[in-house]
Amino acid sequence: MQFSDYSTQAISTDLYDKEGQPIDSHAMLEKVFGLVGEAGEVAEKFKKILRDKDGMATDEDKKELMKELGDVLWYVNSVGIYLGYSLEDIAQANLDKVLSRKDRGVTKGSGDNR
Repeated sequence: MQFSDYSTQAISTDLYDKEGQPIDSHAMLEKVFGLVGEAGEVAEKFKKILRDKDGMATDEDKKELMKELGDVLWYVNSVGIYLGYSLEDIAQANLDKVLSRKDRGVTKGSGDNR
């Protein structure tokens, strides 16, 4: 599957008009809060695997994590579209950033603009 195929089909399930949403619109805020919530669900599943299973994830645990990561992807796609970016744009910008950090030897450390 290509990013563009996923993106087009996934955004078709959104309930709001995607064009011209202000940053503080109900639609945009719902997407951002959804993204944070889904990322929290990923973290919660990892926590339970660490706590209850000594960090040993079963195949079922991994499938459940994949589902939650898919939900994160849906929200990343939606927020990106609302901001006027495609998943390709987001992926390329991120790849450029992390490869630049690698090339400059600043992969470790903190700060957005290292």
